[in-house]
Amino acid sequence: MSNETKRNVFGQLLNAYQNLIMKDIEIPDGNYRANITTPWNIVYDAALPDDLPVIPKMVGEYIQERKAAHDSLAFALTARFIPNEVFEWMFMVTGDPDTELSQIEYVKQQNTFARAWVLGVWRVEETGEIVKLEAEK
Repeated sequence: MSNETKRNVFGQLLNAYQNLIMKDIEIPDGNYRANITTPWNIVYDAALPDDLPVIPKMVGEYIQERKAAHDSLAFALTARFIPNEVFEWMFMVTGDPDTELSQIEYVKQQNTFARAWVLGVWRVEETGEIVKLEAEK
């Protein structure tokens, strides 16, 4: 898996297509379209989704710790085991620790956490960096 999103790969394909000149394309057989697009299909399939979950760095570090310990998602989401910083991100409105999240917002935070957990890849909120977990063996 690369760090490219599907949108990046599509943009590269579009640029390559726009740069093609018909006289440069040899048509050896009836499968020429498949022959031209096959490498792009492989690159596109390996690309990351465009809508990666975005989480704070400390939440990502917590996911890495819990995954390394072979914990379950349910265990990682259990409030009494969550570090304070992660707890605050999960349960409080960003920037206002005195305001509790509504149930809907809490569920959204859980969903974002779970998507990052399951995909094993996310974008760091503070830096935009893409973090990928090592594949489990």
